[in-house]
Amino acid sequence: MLRPLLLSCLIAIALASCQKQTQVERANEEGIMLVGNSAEPKALDPQLVTGVIESKIIGALFEGLVADDPESDDAMPPGAAVSWEHNEDMTEWTFQLRPEGRWSDNTPLTAHDFVFAYRRMLTPDLAAPYAEMLYFIDKAEAYNKGEIEDFSEVGVRAIDDFTLALRLREPVPFLPSLTRHYTWFPVPRHVVLQHGDIDDRFTPWSELGNLVGNGPFQLSEWRFHDVIEVTRNPHYWDAENVGLNGIRFFPIENPYTEARAFLAGQLHTTYTLPPDLVDTMAADYPQFLRQEPYVGTTFVRLNNTRPALDDARVRRALSLAIDRELLCEHIFEGYTPARSMTPKMGAYEPEPVLSFDPEKGRELLAEAGYPKGKGFPRYSMLISRPSARASAEALQAMWKEHLNILVDIQNKDWGSYISAQQSLEFDMASAGWIGDYLDPTTFLNMWTEGNGNNNTGWHSDAYEELLDKAALQADPAERYRLLAEAEKILMEERPVLPVSWYARNYLHRPEVKGWHPLLLDNHPWKAIHLEP
Repeated sequence: MLRPLLLSCLIAIALASCQKQTQVERANEEGIMLVGNSAEPKALDPQLVTGVIESKIIGALFEGLVADDPESDDAMPPGAAVSWEHNEDMTEWTFQLRPEGRWSDNTPLTAHDFVFAYRRMLTPDLAAPYAEMLYFIDKAEAYNKGEIEDFSEVGVRAIDDFTLALRLREPVPFLPSLTRHYTWFPVPRHVVLQHGDIDDRFTPWSELGNLVGNGPFQLSEWRFHDVIEVTRNPHYWDAENVGLNGIRFFPIENPYTEARAFLAGQLHTTYTLPPDLVDTMAADYPQFLRQEPYVGTTFVRLNNTRPALDDARVRRALSLAIDRELLCEHIFEGYTPARSMTPKMGAYEPEPVLSFDPEKGRELLAEAGYPKGKGFPRYSMLISRPSARASAEALQAMWKEHLNILVDIQNKDWGSYISAQQSLEFDMASAGWIGDYLDPTTFLNMWTEGNGNNNTGWHSDAYEELLDKAALQADPAERYRLLAEAEKILMEERPVLPVSWYARNYLHRPEVKGWHPLLLDNHPWKAIHLEP
């Protein structure tokens, strides 16, 4: 791991040897933004990915019914739809699409593309890992689980080419915000079906040369583990107001390398900043340091089908041995110790149940049949980035010191890391979750049976019953009460071990304009421009 002094030396060498005009300076003149994006995306098919890394690129290539606002998480500017309305209980919504909407190959964008996209997302054989995001639609879950076969029963209908009607299974006042998530984006049926059937996975339709989107940019270059470049989409409905000529996304996995590249004038913004560099940057480069709130939780995902880990007493013991205050002070600088799974969100505040109590942890471990750790299996913790190693090693040391449990650390590339969890071929995994929208269900619905983001092997009928009751509750206070009761069950069972609530530390150049702090970090690329 690079320490601040070593990093400073490397930066000085890089700056001394670089050409007179940096890459950033040249990109400023060209109107091209240079973005650190952490890792190679698993894919660019919006219906087959689940990560933040992929979402950043997909957000440039596609646009949902409602767009992101550059300054407010709550504002709902029009996107592919120019207007929308709902009935009194918010279970029926109608979106009016703009007639000038086009795909990047100049094919008209219609309501039928949205119907096709939602049908594809919910087709059981596609096995879309994020299909649950559409379960708010009436009978969407039944269709996705094969309980019904006629898609016409699902609450999605194109009234005409430019009118999309959605019938929901429950009142969803935050539906416009939901449609800003890439799982609700359209996909081009005329291109998808050129390269396979509706349920074929990872076909060439979303690769360079074939991918067609409806967003402000179009895919122009994709060199694996090097760069993904997007350039202006001339057929985008608001093309004249797009501020950039293009964006280059660099999959720089090592955050120390990324920080060095930024300071050498190779990036406009980084994906993250290693916590141990925050103080150095604050002292030496305050004009670049950004520290902002971020709705997310770091946690340890457990494979609840493994021996020992299938016992809630063991899972609570592991949780009680985690000193979250110490981790946030020395590892997750700027983060807040998690007290439950869901961070405070508006009027919703879960019961603060997480604590550091190793003595109680040892009692539970002994009660489960592992006194002083004797007989406990030797498991591994999966990580995907170098920056995750410090926290993994700290957890490793805490479990050894307080419970006498030995845990190894296993590193995989991003794609293999995701695949291992989706197939339950792991023991433990360092993980995190960023809210998809500003409602506690974005943190709670994922732990239901069959959810593509659960990946723990755990589910609870009582938990899901409370979530179902909350979904049908019109009174906001009662709805939050039911959600808090559900979260209490989640924390009693502890299939995952929440560690901290996120903050966002990163480096950002001041000549990037139109970029503002956002809780969900969904910066609309069309609103950004560069001022050299």
